[in-house]
Parts: sequence; C-alpha cells; structure tokens
Amino acid sequence: MTTPLPTARPEEVGLSSAALDRLSSAIKDRVASGHVPGAVALVARHGKVAYFESFGAANPATGAPMENDSIFRIYSMTKAVVSVGVMMLWEEGRLLLGDPIEKYLPEFASMNVGVIKGDTLETVPANRSITVQDLLRHTSGLTYEFRGNSLVHKTYMDARVMRLKQTNTDQSQMLAKLPLLHQPGARWEYSRSTDVLGRLIEVIAGQTLGVFLSERILGPLGMTDSGFSVPEKDHGRIAEPFAKDPENGTDISLLDVKRTALFESGGGGMVATTMDYARFLSMLLGNGKLGDTRLLGRKTVELMTADHLGTVSGPADLLPPGHGFGLGFAVRTAAGMAPFPGSVGNYYWGGAAGTTFWVDPAERLFAVMMIQAPVQREHYRLLFRDLAYAAIAD
Repeated sequence: MTTPLPTARPEEVGLSSAALDRLSSAIKDRVASGHVPGAVALVARHGKVAYFESFGAANPATGAPMENDSIFRIYSMTKAVVSVGVMMLWEEGRLLLGDPIEKYLPEFASMNVGVIKGDTLETVPANRSITVQDLLRHTSGLTYEFRGNSLVHKTYMDARVMRLKQTNTDQSQMLAKLPLLHQPGARWEYSRSTDVLGRLIEVIAGQTLGVFLSERILGPLGMTDSGFSVPEKDHGRIAEPFAKDPENGTDISLLDVKRTALFESGGGGMVATTMDYARFLSMLLGNGKLGDTRLLGRKTVELMTADHLGTVSGPADLLPPGHGFGLGFAVRTAAGMAPFPGSVGNYYWGGAAGTTFWVDPAERLFAVMMIQAPVQREHYRLLFRDLAYAAIAD
C-alpha cells in the first residue's frame, strides 16, 4: 500500500475546518442527489495533508463504498508523470528540448500539414521539425481525434489511432503518417503529443514505458498502486462510473484496466490512488524532491511550470483566460481573468473521467480530487477548486 504523507489539522497549516466542511457538504449533497457515484478529495499545505475524505460509492452497481485507497483511471493526469520522465532523461543529457523528434523517432521526418480546401484535404510540407519541447507543450501540430470534426480529425478516426490493440511503436508510426492540424510551433492544440513522448522514452531508455515509469518514478516515490493496469488482487478497489450518465442518459464506458495494457498510453493510460498522486504532487511542490528521493532539480521544475506559449494561442475551452502552458501542465499567468481562484504560477491538469489536480507554490498547497464521471468533470473541477481555496485562512 502507498505510504501516506504527513498529516495536520487544517488550522495548523492555515486552513479553515469550517470551510472544508462546506466542501464535504457540497460533495455529499451531489452524491446523495445521484449526480456522481462517489469521490475522494485531498488538500495538503506546507507538506502536510489537512483534508482527505471519501464520499459515496466506488461501485454504484454493487454499492461498495468509496475508500481513500480506491483506484481510479486518471487518463490525462498520466501526462504530467510522463513529462517528468522526459525531463529526467533531459537532466541526464540524453536529449535536448530543441531536438527534432526524428532524431529518435525517424518516422517523424518530412511531416506534412493538412490544408482544407472546400471538401478536399490537401497537404503542404511542415516548415520545420517537431521538437521535444513542442511535444511537451502541445505545439507539435498533432491533435486528438475527438477535438474536432475537420478532415484532419477524420484521418485520425479512419486510422483508428485510439485503438487499444497496438503497441506504442505502432501508434507512433501511424501518427507520423497522418497530416498535422497546424504547422509545428504555430498553435497550442491538445493532442496525442504525450503518447509520442511515451514512445520517445522507450527509445531513449531502452525500456517499455511502463517499466521505465515503475523503476524511475512510481517505485522511488512509493506510488505502489499506480501503473497501466490493476492487478487481480486489487480489482475490488477500482472506482467505477454509473452505467448511464445521470444528466444525458448516455452509456458510460471507461478504460478496461483489469487487463494488462498492450498500448501504454503516455497521454492517458494510467491508474492511481489519490494518495499515490498526492505523493507525486508533493515531489513537484518540493522542487523535485520527496523525502530523501530526488527525481528532478529545482530549476527543472521551474522550467516545466513556466509558461512556454507566450503569444501562441489555443482553444479557450482547455486554456482559460490568464493561462498558458508549460512542459506538461497548464500554468496560471494572471491572478484574475479566469473564473476561478488561484495564484500566479500555479499549475494543473485533469483527466477525462473527472480526476483533477493543481499545485500552488505561492500558497505551498496542492490538491487532488478523483471521480469517475466524465460528463460532470468540469463542474467538479471548478467546485473543488473554488471551495478548497475558500478554506485558506492564513
């Protein structure tokens, strides 16, 4: 089981117990109303966990209660872990951020960019190579098949780049054959870039992505319940969604994590417990160090959590006003503008099924919430953030 982090009463770390009780009441009300099956939420400040609560059911079909050690599909929260892995290799001098990725993945030489003329998709040569930095900050020109309905997105769908019966090598080679949505470096576009980073790690490290992450990150940090699948002995701990969404009635189908994964998606394939991910966030807030274990140097974490977009723009649904993007995280660049609280310099991301996290270095605070409710995810990300920040008293 995961080693817990130190704990404190909320007031010992400048948080209000009464305000955190309001957070609990809000989640309990929504669980009771059938809006979400259950949740686990954790808030830590000054290196100590001051709030760690579970709510509702881990499995709404059986009524099994949610526990603090329930295991969740974290989807795109995988990206932060893989990005740390890339930067660990960077710290070893095994790659440069400005390297063209075809240096390691030759299939990405001579990429083409899709140009849509009427009902026709044409291509033009990319005006420069995709770099490692482009993959980390999502300016590669790659996209996700579900992020639009253009003819470029259709090529992704037709190629079935999302299929699970493939290896990381298979997907990398397939993506390299498809047209880019934008010229490299021209626009921020949420994409399969981190899947490609997963393959990059495999080539440079000479290991599968799962083995590399286990040996270099998960094991050293004590993230014992994290990986690309859940062992049989722990299947009963997997948090499950409702069979049908309570708002729109659609069937909900999440990643089957009971089977050993063939495709170890660097962009979205991992599972973790709340405490596992809290240990990862504690390492980041500790400038790359947790206890006696150091994964990254302080300046590396500073580089990862700085804005790397500048004037490069992107879709407003994923990059709110007053935010940029670093090397694996959205980064807050303005105290105002966004319709939720935070400090300049905080960084965050979430997962498609509803998991979310953020780290606020100015407040020495991090928080993570785990749910498995895809349609409700945006509501709970904002609710959790609003009420957690409202608990800061000193």
